[in-house]
Amino acid sequence: MRGFTYKEVYVEDNRNVLEMNILPEKHCNFDCIFCPIGRSKSKDEDQMSFEYGVDAMNALGLKIDQIKPDLIFINSMGEAFVNENVEDVIDFIKSKGVAIKLLTNGYLLGREAYIRIANKCDEVLGEIKVITEEGFQKVQRPIEGYTLKQYIENMASFKKQYPGKFILEVTLIKGMNDDELSVERLKEIIREIAPDQVVMARIDDAIFVKKLGVSDETFNEISEKLLEI
Repeated sequence: MRGFTYKEVYVEDNRNVLEMNILPEKHCNFDCIFCPIGRSKSKDEDQMSFEYGVDAMNALGLKIDQIKPDLIFINSMGEAFVNENVEDVIDFIKSKGVAIKLLTNGYLLGREAYIRIANKCDEVLGEIKVITEEGFQKVQRPIEGYTLKQYIENMASFKKQYPGKFILEVTLIKGMNDDELSVERLKEIIREIAPDQVVMARIDDAIFVKKLGVSDETFNEISEKLLEI
């Protein structure tokens, strides 16, 4: 039986955070060209079994008891919803009295089964990167039939009913969403989704930063414009 993997505990917003991955390798419904994990062997949207057993849960329980984190951040190698045990993991963490933040790219938040699971989390983190349909198809390479319009609508509809804190991470990418028109479109998207919090990010992986990374000046200037919303 395989186990979950973890990062070293870190402090964020005065909380001790334990970050964990519940996938054995990359499984995602996108195949983004700039993904630091690498290419998707297949694009997955349905849940799969990865043979995580009692030992993995016991190890998680021991970690929680030893570390006593304030928050567990489920940040997996791809889309956490693909693991059919994701709900069991969430229920187990909640039974230990620990808050949960779940990272999802946001597309599956339009499906009832995944909405129900995400609603159990204290915080959900969705993402927006590319802001044109052409760019979305070319750069994020979703499962066939996925559209940017539906992607945004899924997050917006989820946020309206979500009882927790919905966070939208906006990643700035040179030549894709860092011009004036793109910034205005990002403002529209943020208003449509209406997240509780916006966090700014940029491409920082060494392989892609030269071609796709924005400068400090551009990042700070655009961040100021978007965070004021």
